[in-house]
Amino acid sequence: MNRYRNLSILFIVFAVILLAVMCVVVTYNYTIMLYGVQYGEFSAPASTAFLLLIPFGLGIIICLVLAHFFSKKKAK
Repeated sequence: MNRYRNLSILFIVFAVILLAVMCVVVTYNYTIMLYGVQYGEFSAPASTAFLLLIPFGLGIIICLVLAHFFSKKKAK
C-alpha cells in the first residue's frame, strides 16, 4: 500500500520539476529568439519558442495521470 503512495508523490514531484524546467527553457529560448530576430536576422518569429510547451505539457500531463492512477490504486 505504501508503495503506491510513494509512486504517486514521486510523479507529482516529477510534474513540478518538469513545470519549472519548462518555464526556464521557454523563457530562455524566447529571449534568444527575440534578440535573434532584432539583431541576428533570424527568420522565425520569437513566438516559435512557445512550441516547446507541447512536449513539456505532454510530459506534465502524463506524470499527473500516473500520479492520479497510483493514488486511486492506493485507495483500494
